[in-house]
Amino acid sequence: MENLAKTYDPAQTEDKWYEYWLENNYFAPRSESEVGNFSIVMPPPNITGQLHMGHALDNTLQDILTRWKRMQGYRTLWLPGTDHASIATEVKVVDKLRQAGINKDELTREQFLEKAWEWKAEYGNRITNQLKKMGSSCDWSRERFTLDEGCSEAVTEVFIRLYEEGLIYQGDYIVNWCPSCHTTLSDIEVEHQETAGKFYHFKYPYKNKDGHIIIATTRPETMLGDTAIAVHPADERYKDLIGEKVIVPLVNREIEIIADEYVDREFGTGMVKITPAHDPNDFEIGRRNNLETITVIDEDAKMTELAGADYAGLDRYQARKKVVSAMKAAGLLAEIEDHQHNVGECYRCGTVIEPLISKQWFVKMKPLAEPAIKAVLDQDINFVPDRFSKVYMNWMNNIRDWCISRQLWWGHRIPVYYCNDCAEVVVAKEKPTSCPACGSHNLHQDEDVLDTWFSSGLWPFSTLGWPENNADLESFYPTDVLVTGRDIIFFWVARMIFMGLKFQSERPFKDVYIHGLIRDAQGRKMSKSLGNGIDPLEIIEKYGADALRFTLITGNTPGNDMRFREERLEASRNFANKIWNAARFMLMNLEDFAVDQVVEKDLKPTLADKWMQSRLNTVAGEIKAALEDYNFGEMASSLYDFIWNEFCDWYLELLKARFYQDQDPAAKLTAQYYGLQTLESLLRLLHPVMPFITEEIWQKLPGTNETIMRASYPVQDQTKINKKAEAKMELLMNIIKAVRNIRNEMKVNPGRRIKALLSAPEEKIDILQEGSEYLKNLARIKELEIGGSKLNRPAKVSTTIVNEVEVILPLAGMIDLDKEVERLAKEIENVEFEIKRAAGKLENQGFVNNAPADLVAAEQEKLTEYKATREKLISRKAELEA
Repeated sequence: MENLAKTYDPAQTEDKWYEYWLENNYFAPRSESEVGNFSIVMPPPNITGQLHMGHALDNTLQDILTRWKRMQGYRTLWLPGTDHASIATEVKVVDKLRQAGINKDELTREQFLEKAWEWKAEYGNRITNQLKKMGSSCDWSRERFTLDEGCSEAVTEVFIRLYEEGLIYQGDYIVNWCPSCHTTLSDIEVEHQETAGKFYHFKYPYKNKDGHIIIATTRPETMLGDTAIAVHPADERYKDLIGEKVIVPLVNREIEIIADEYVDREFGTGMVKITPAHDPNDFEIGRRNNLETITVIDEDAKMTELAGADYAGLDRYQARKKVVSAMKAAGLLAEIEDHQHNVGECYRCGTVIEPLISKQWFVKMKPLAEPAIKAVLDQDINFVPDRFSKVYMNWMNNIRDWCISRQLWWGHRIPVYYCNDCAEVVVAKEKPTSCPACGSHNLHQDEDVLDTWFSSGLWPFSTLGWPENNADLESFYPTDVLVTGRDIIFFWVARMIFMGLKFQSERPFKDVYIHGLIRDAQGRKMSKSLGNGIDPLEIIEKYGADALRFTLITGNTPGNDMRFREERLEASRNFANKIWNAARFMLMNLEDFAVDQVVEKDLKPTLADKWMQSRLNTVAGEIKAALEDYNFGEMASSLYDFIWNEFCDWYLELLKARFYQDQDPAAKLTAQYYGLQTLESLLRLLHPVMPFITEEIWQKLPGTNETIMRASYPVQDQTKINKKAEAKMELLMNIIKAVRNIRNEMKVNPGRRIKALLSAPEEKIDILQEGSEYLKNLARIKELEIGGSKLNRPAKVSTTIVNEVEVILPLAGMIDLDKEVERLAKEIENVEFEIKRAAGKLENQGFVNNAPADLVAAEQEKLTEYKATREKLISRKAELEA
């Protein structure tokens, strides 16, 4: 029988087995299954990215679920893919062109798209290969890309259907505009940063009387586009001013004081300037009150001619300084105060966004949101943990129409065509040969592309071949669970839900498992700016993918962030080594074992075997419950404790005596059988988390099939749960630990065998006698006496009580009494020196009054400990001298 190498080397193992799995097509769904289908779609990573710790966690969790379900016999599909990521990719390509001395504006659309596809070819597969390094068991033969032909067909179909139902419309609306990326952003693509700014208080003179009002603003440059002043209709302070005219300084425009319920009476002066072209709330007020819209800032964030000759062409921040200076010179600057406020920034490039009015395409959200809200309220879709359903509901209940057009070239081009002769609008899958209204052949397609999230929202069914109704769609939609981070609940999760319900009349998934963020050891979010990001591939190179995967789920609780520390990786690597060494030990003792010749009913399982079988089945039930609840941290804890503490530290030690017992072949055969069976079962339990090391060991075990991936996942067998055996073993293990503790305290040579007496209640004597060989072997006991309270006790002993059993260890058999008394005297002398030192320090008022409080408290704690230690040593010395 081939044994394992002396040490486990992930670098020699992981790539080998991943290639083996791929070559044998193990990641593809089975042809059929008696238990049913199971599917997950991977949240498609952007083709601009590379693997980070968030991807590593996300895909580890998905892989655990996929491998578990596959081993349970489900026809399992984990469908992978990548996202074209319109803005992110276009920014990268533009930057790459700029480095080559090429400006995007110098290229035609077709030339730019050629460069973008080159980018995709060069970088698109990078993250896919990195995910393979993690052990992700996706069916790569079904890999999709949001711009591939099938997904693009689905996008066009959805757009046309929504348009025909009146749910997509075009209109002038205020949007979030990025002056750097030169495109609109949806509300959720704007990141708000708390920023130190200024509140500028300006005087606006009345037109028809002396005096002025005072208006406060954080954006003085927008005053050049003011078309009204608003107050709350119920504000008693300003009731008489409604309808009054004031003059906008610098541009001398007459504007009216109007009433609108949007105004917050408690904020500032209770009067607000209204600039409909440059603030979303002002835009709505303007529409309600038929106000003029004056655009004074353009798409480059520069002032327009409508801002006036003194400001036209200036950058918005230059204009701000000039406006403030001009207002001060005119005596119209009342006050400037510091002010903390939220500033919206582009989520991709960090540029401060500019609200602008623009003709865009929108999706009417209310009709789509209502069934998506109901699905969560009715628990057809469950968020895990449930608190995230409230986050989802809060957004969905306050949703605004979705701006889906982007002024980019990379993406799904909007399937809308305009007649250049009669302005007819035609929505179609392909460019019409002629205008249906006037017959002209002079048509052009809309220049814009769709928001990335439009295509991503179709991901659960577009990837399965929709709009065609094929076998994959029928088998694997709806999917079972979505695993994702909390940061894209609005971006992606909500869109998939309302799109799935709309176009499939069925939820896209049953459960949405939300995991937290991976933070650094100090609890900070990992970011490029902080330089605290961790490359998972570097971790894999150093520790192995299995160690990384196990670390990512250790202590992981649903929805909560976790801190990533390197010492936890070392612990996971040690765990892998522990498993390796245990398997190596077992294999070394199976050389004469023929598993196919064993008849289980002829074996004679010992108490240890019954205990191990009981614990194995109990743990199998715990892991099943943890996985069903998506409690990956509980799964890791159960696996670690069972494998390290119970199997390795106890059961293997209990097997050793039988392995080396040639006089009783039946006992050895039983030990081999149950040892192998337990190892094989725990490897199957562990495989979804640590696939590589489990496959490597599995391949060396006698009697196993071609891959652990297709082995059945252990199921709890209630008939093998033996609480009596567990209670007996717990008593014996506690006694062994007690003897070991005393030996350690007495500094007994580890190789020395000692005498022990156990005084126990009548009902426990049989248990002790049954386990006497375990006690002798594991506690290094040469002579063992077991009896009741009338045991003949030696004079000088060390004792302790364990579960009503008194453990009595004669000192004469363990230590040289004279030398021990001498050693204790020396220890007492040393501890008295420390007591004197600490007491002297605490009596020194200079130290007590000037040292930090925690240092003084620490010294007091030390003194208390020293005194307690001295009392124990004196008592012990007195016992030995008696």
